[in-house]
Amino acid sequence: MKFSLTILLLFVTFTFKVFAQAPEKMSYQAIIRNQNNDLAANSRISLRVIVHQGTATGTTVYQETHSPTTNNNGLVSLEIGTGTASTGTFSAIAWDKGPYFIETQVDANGGTNYNIMGTTQLLSVPYALHAKTAERLVSGTGGATRAAIISFTSSRNITATDVNNTLECTGTATLTLTSDFGSMATGDTINLEAHNGAVLTIQASSGVSINYNSGGSAKFTSTAGNVRFGFLRKIGTNAYIISGQ
Repeated sequence: MKFSLTILLLFVTFTFKVFAQAPEKMSYQAIIRNQNNDLAANSRISLRVIVHQGTATGTTVYQETHSPTTNNNGLVSLEIGTGTASTGTFSAIAWDKGPYFIETQVDANGGTNYNIMGTTQLLSVPYALHAKTAERLVSGTGGATRAAIISFTSSRNITATDVNNTLECTGTATLTLTSDFGSMATGDTINLEAHNGAVLTIQASSGVSINYNSGGSAKFTSTAGNVRFGFLRKIGTNAYIISGQ
């Protein structure tokens, strides 16, 4: 039976251990359906990920494999950068030398008979990997700035100062995405961090959706001595997507 891959979500989540150096990771989720468009639920599959530089068929700078299992909804979740690498090192990719393209290949039977399922260009979001170490130019000033880190210790609504910055949660708190929040434009992002046992919940208010679920929520639960990272992006009026939880 042939299987097709429907990309549900593809964007960057940065996950670093607090006290030990670790490679960057890119959260990846996809829904797998069969030729009848039925969900491939609870299936062990093999997935190969290839990063091409320049064009969709350009130089392979990184390649890895995964053996995930889909859930009841046919959803498979993994972190690019943590698989079994056969070419290159994910943390060594020069993201400023793009464009880059992600090619995904799947063997629905869990073997190594891979079929090419699609290639997707990495647009602006993945280049935040490069921005971890690069300064961002401020238009018209000739100067440079970095994203701010905003301490987040108690529950509150999203604010304009959160946009395109990092929220660092060190307690148990909820960030509420309010209806008709105009300070965050489509495509704007917020980095999310739960530190050292903290629990950060992102809650959509009435009329707002998270990952296409109206009034939905996402939770980041960290453990002592570690950090959980996530990524929030606005995709439309009162609509957001979140990875990493």
